[in-house]
Amino acid sequence: MRISIFPLPGAILFPGLQLPLHIFEPRYRALVKDALARDRRIGMIQPQRAAEGAPLYAVGCLGRIDEVEALEDGRFNLILEGEARFRIIRELDVTTPFRQVEAELIEDEEGASLSAIERAGFEREARRFADMQGYSVDWDAVTRLDDESLIDGTSQIVPFDPASKQALLETRTLTERCELLIQLMQFFGRRDSDDDRVTLQ
Repeated sequence: MRISIFPLPGAILFPGLQLPLHIFEPRYRALVKDALARDRRIGMIQPQRAAEGAPLYAVGCLGRIDEVEALEDGRFNLILEGEARFRIIRELDVTTPFRQVEAELIEDEEGASLSAIERAGFEREARRFADMQGYSVDWDAVTRLDDESLIDGTSQIVPFDPASKQALLETRTLTERCELLIQLMQFFGRRDSDDDRVTLQ
C-alpha cells in the first residue's frame, strides 16, 4: 500500500495509542490537508538521522487523524491514533512536497499479554527507573492498565534515543518488547541524569 509519511526523529507510535502533533512546516501542512481529503491516514516513521532526505528506518506505524484543529495561520494541532505497524518496501519517486512509500502492514498478535512474573518484573524496573529520573508517576493508574497499553505506552514516551525507541517499535512480540524495555531502563538509568543525550522526546 502507498503511505504518505511524516518522518520525525524520536517520535514513535503504536497501534491503539495516540500521538499529539503540532504541524507547522509547509510540506507537512500539505501532508495533513492531503490526508484529510483522502482517508485521514499518515505514516509515522523515524529518519535514521536528523537531516533533510535522510534514509528512513524500515518500520513505522500507520495512524489515523482522530482529532484536528486547524489554526488561522495554516498550522494544525492533531491527535494521531495508531492503527497498524508497517514495513517499508521502497520509497516512491513523487512530486508531492512530502515523502511517500510503498509498504506492507505488519500483523500483530491479538490480545497479547505478559505472564504475572514478566509484568511484576517490568513494574519493579519501571519504579526504579522513574525514581532515578525524578518522575512522578500515578502507580495506581499504572496497575490498572492492560499489558499492551502499559508496555506500548511506556515504549512510546520513554526518554530514550531514537535508535533505542526504534528497536522497541521493531520487536515482534509484547514479551520481547517488555524484555528490551527493561534492559534499556537499566542501561539509561545508570547514566548521569545531567547527560543531555538522554532527553524526553
